[in-house]
Amino acid sequence: MTIRDTGHHVPHGDRTEPRGTAPLRAAPLGPFVVASLLALAGVFGTYLFFVRTTTGQYIDESALVEATQLYGGRAARAGLRFLDDLPALSVGVGFLALGYAALVRRRWLASLVALAAAVGANLATQVLKADVFTRPFRGIETITENSLPSGHTTLAASAAAAVFLVASPRWRPLVAFAGGTYAVGTGAATLVNQWHRPADIVAAFLVVAVFMAPAAWIVLRTGPEWNSWGGFGSHVGSLRLWIVLPTLAGLVAAAVAVVELVRIAPVLGQETSTTNYFWAGLAFIMISGYLVSTAASWLVGSATKGHPA
Repeated sequence: MTIRDTGHHVPHGDRTEPRGTAPLRAAPLGPFVVASLLALAGVFGTYLFFVRTTTGQYIDESALVEATQLYGGRAARAGLRFLDDLPALSVGVGFLALGYAALVRRRWLASLVALAAAVGANLATQVLKADVFTRPFRGIETITENSLPSGHTTLAASAAAAVFLVASPRWRPLVAFAGGTYAVGTGAATLVNQWHRPADIVAAFLVVAVFMAPAAWIVLRTGPEWNSWGGFGSHVGSLRLWIVLPTLAGLVAAAVAVVELVRIAPVLGQETSTTNYFWAGLAFIMISGYLVSTAASWLVGSATKGHPA
C-alpha cells in the first residue's frame, strides 16, 4: 500500500496513522538473534550458578525458606487461589487476543507465529526442568528435584508475550508493561507460596525471551503495513511512561537487592538474615521480569519506527 503525504489520515488495519508514515521495511534479523542468544546464555548462567554451586543454592533456598516468615493467612490463601486460576486465565487471555487478531484483524500468520513461540517456550521449560537440568546435592537442605525453570511463570510470561506480538504497534509499549507486571506478579506469587525459588522464575522469563525474540522478527515481516507506527509518545499506548515505569521499578529493585545482600555479606554485613534473602530474591524477579518486557518494547519499537518503504 502506498501512502501519500497529503496531511490526511487513512485507516491502516486497526490503527490510523498520518499519511506521512511510510510502510515498514523488513526489520534486520541481527538484533533479534542477539537478544535470543543472550537470553539463552542467561538461562544456562542462572542454572549453573543457582543450581550447580553451593553459594547459589544457599541464596536461592534461603529466599524460599524466608518467604514463610513474611506471608501467611489471607495473603497466602489469595496467592494460592491466584496460582490455581493462573493456567486457565493465561490460556484464556492468550487465545482471546490471538483469536481477535486472526479473525477480526486478519493477522493469521502473526497469530500462528505468536502461538507457536508460546507453545515452544512452555515445552522447552518442561524439557529443561525434567530432562536436561539436574540439581546436585551441595550440602544445602532442599528438595532434590530440579524446579528450574518455573512452569507457571513461563505460562504467564509466554501468554503476555504472545499478546504483545499481535497487539497494534501503538499499544505495544503499554501491553509490554502490563504483561511484564502480570508475569512479575505471577513469579512473586510462586515464591510467596513456596512453589519456586527466585532463580526458577528468572530462568522462566529468559526461556520466554529465547523464543519470543525470533518470533517478533517474523511477526514484523508478516505485516509491514500495519507494523509501522509513529514512535514513542505518538499515542497514549505508546507513552514513554510505559518504558520509564518498569525501568524505575527495576532500578528500585536493584537497589533493594544490593542493600539486602550487603547487610548479610560476610565482611560488610551486620545482620543475621531473617528476611534479607527473600527481599533480594523478590528484587531479582522484578529486575529480570521488567528488563525482559522493557527490552522487548524497545527492540520491537526501534525496529518498527522510521523504516522507509
